[in-house]
Amino acid sequence: MSRAVTVFAIIFFLLFISSENAVYAMHITEGILPPKWVITWFAVAMPFVGIGIYHVKRKKRQMPVYLPLVGTLGAAVFVFSCFPIPVIALNGMATSHPCGTGMSAVLLGPFVSVLVAAIALLIQALFLAHGGLTTLGGNIFSMGILGSFSGYFAFKIAQRCRLSLFWCGFLAGMVSDLFTYLGTSIELGLLVIGKGGSFIKATAEIFGVFMMTSQGVLCIVEGIVVGFILVFVYKRKPGILLHLGLIKDDTKPVQI
Repeated sequence: MSRAVTVFAIIFFLLFISSENAVYAMHITEGILPPKWVITWFAVAMPFVGIGIYHVKRKKRQMPVYLPLVGTLGAAVFVFSCFPIPVIALNGMATSHPCGTGMSAVLLGPFVSVLVAAIALLIQALFLAHGGLTTLGGNIFSMGILGSFSGYFAFKIAQRCRLSLFWCGFLAGMVSDLFTYLGTSIELGLLVIGKGGSFIKATAEIFGVFMMTSQGVLCIVEGIVVGFILVFVYKRKPGILLHLGLIKDDTKPVQI
């Protein structure tokens, strides 16, 4: 499985490195954040990445298939977030794209999902000119931290409300996207502080641009994709969901 994941990642890397879309900077682009915010977002993001590494080391001893699963979902998040849709109204400051962290947070846990997102964002910054190294901390905060934890808790709340597996996955994917772009909007909105602008107004306007252009549709599409993936895994390999704690008994039917 790990060999297949490696080949899969290489194929998509070659596709994207040769694509005309590679000229669009993705996430928050390089050079947008001033030094104080570069340091701030790195300081916020790195503890979550460190905890994610600890969780991977602990869980791979408990569950032999966990590490290949991390690799598979890492490749999926990388590919998901490699589809840039330029947001013209933001003048090249950021682009819109699917995230995949709602799915990875549900299956791997939020801290490991942050680590997966961080690795995907680093590779994209180094080799695809998507995002940037100075904005890596900020992009990890929005896509990794906010995206993962919001999607994870949305899934858990939906489970407590006894929604079907599909709708639990749908809410995880949709909410994860919404919070990712809310985080990006907050980070860009903070840049007007000290320049006579209103942080709340700037954040609301940027978030509105995301929702009214592409992300409003993408968050629904991603929710549907995550929901169908969870149902597919349950039908084919329910034991995986059992080991991950997403279902309590693979011998009893789950509402899907």
